[in-house]
Amino acid sequence: MTVSMPTANIEGIQLIVTPFRPDAVIGTMGLATLLQLVPSPKLGEDRRALKYASGTIRRHAEVRALVQRMLKSTQKGRNVTSYAAYIAAGLNNEYGAGWSTPPVTLWLDGRPGAVSDELVPGSGIRTITVLPGSPVIAVDGETQLTAWHELYDDPERFGVTYERLSTVRMPFELYFGLSVEDARQIFYDRNVEGVPVAKNLAMSMDQRDIGTRLARSVASAVKVEHEGKIVSFSKLVQARKRQLTRTDPEVVTLSALRVLVITALHGRNGLALSSTTVHEDKLPDGVGAVEAERELLPLLSELITVLYPHFLTRGAVSTPAVLAGLGIAAHQATGWAVPGSRISGEELMRLLEPVRWEREARYWDGVAASANASGTLNFGGGAKDSGGRVADALLHPDTEYGRKIRGR
Repeated sequence: MTVSMPTANIEGIQLIVTPFRPDAVIGTMGLATLLQLVPSPKLGEDRRALKYASGTIRRHAEVRALVQRMLKSTQKGRNVTSYAAYIAAGLNNEYGAGWSTPPVTLWLDGRPGAVSDELVPGSGIRTITVLPGSPVIAVDGETQLTAWHELYDDPERFGVTYERLSTVRMPFELYFGLSVEDARQIFYDRNVEGVPVAKNLAMSMDQRDIGTRLARSVASAVKVEHEGKIVSFSKLVQARKRQLTRTDPEVVTLSALRVLVITALHGRNGLALSSTTVHEDKLPDGVGAVEAERELLPLLSELITVLYPHFLTRGAVSTPAVLAGLGIAAHQATGWAVPGSRISGEELMRLLEPVRWEREARYWDGVAASANASGTLNFGGGAKDSGGRVADALLHPDTEYGRKIRGR
C-alpha cells in the first residue's frame, strides 16, 4: 500500500500582505520572522564565518553584495550600535510615544512560492509564501535591520528582554520578481533622490534636544507687540526653514535661536555643539535640565524682549553668528560660568545697550560678516566662524571690534 503525495503544498515563511503594485506588497511581520528571513549583513561580510556558513547564507551574501554597500569600516556600520541603543530605549518606554523606526524595504530575488486568494473579498489582503533559502535583501533600512539583529543576539547588553522583543511587529514593503538592476535602482532612488534634511533643521524638530526645547520655551515666554497686537514671539520664529527670505513674515529661525541657547548653556564650547544634538547628558557639569531652564528662561527672554525692535527690522541680531556671540556673552551671567569672568544680568544689558545692530558694514564687517565692494554684508560664515569674535566685541567694549560694533 502506498500513500499519495500532497499536491500544491508549498512550504516556507508565510506573510499576510496587501499589494500596492503587481510586484510589491506591504505588511507587518514578527521581529523573529524578519531576522530569520533576512540574515545579519554583518555575517555576510565576515569572510571567516562564511567559510563555515550554510550554502543559503553564502548565497544571500553574494546577492546582497550586488545591491548593497558595505557595513564594515563605514559610518553606516558605526551607526549600528547607537541605532540599537535608540531602539532599546524606545522599547523600554524611555521616549514615550515620541520615537519611531521606518518600514524596512525588502527585495526577494525571485518570486514567492505561492500567493493565496484574497482573505477578505475586495480587500486585497492575501498571503504570500517565501520559499526556504530564497535570498531576501534589505535594499533600504539595512542599518536598522542590523541593529535589530544586534538587539536580538544580545538583548541584555542593551537592557531589553527576549519577551519584549517577541512582541515587536515590523512594518515592511517587499518587492519581488525584479532584476538585480531594478533592485539597485531602488537602492539608489531611496538613498539619493530624496532631498536630505539639513542637520540643524532636523535638530529643530528633535524634542529630546535640550537646545530645541529651551529655544521653543523662550520663544513662547516672550510677549511682544506686533502689528498692534500682543503676541507670543514664537509666532515670529520660522521653525521649518534654515534661512529666512525677504518675504517671510518671521524675524528669526528656530535653528538660529537654538544657537543662542546652546552658547548660553556652554559658553564658547557651545560653538562646537551648535550643529550637534545636545541631550540632557551633555549639559555642563553640575547643571540639570531644571536648573538650566530656571536660569536661562528669564535671562534670554529679557534679551529677546530688549532686542525685539532689532529682530523686527531683521538686524544683525537675527543672524546665527551674532546670536552665537550673544549667547556666549549671556553665558557669563549664568550661575555656572567660570568664576572670575562672571557678570550680572544688569551688566550684560549695559554692555549691549550701545551696540549698533543695523546690518551695516561699518559695524559688522570683519566681526560677524564680510562686506563686498559695494558694502553688502554676508553673514554666511556662521556661528562657528564668527561667534567668538562677536562675543569678544560684546564683552570688551574698548577693543577694536568692541568699539566698531558700537559705532565708536
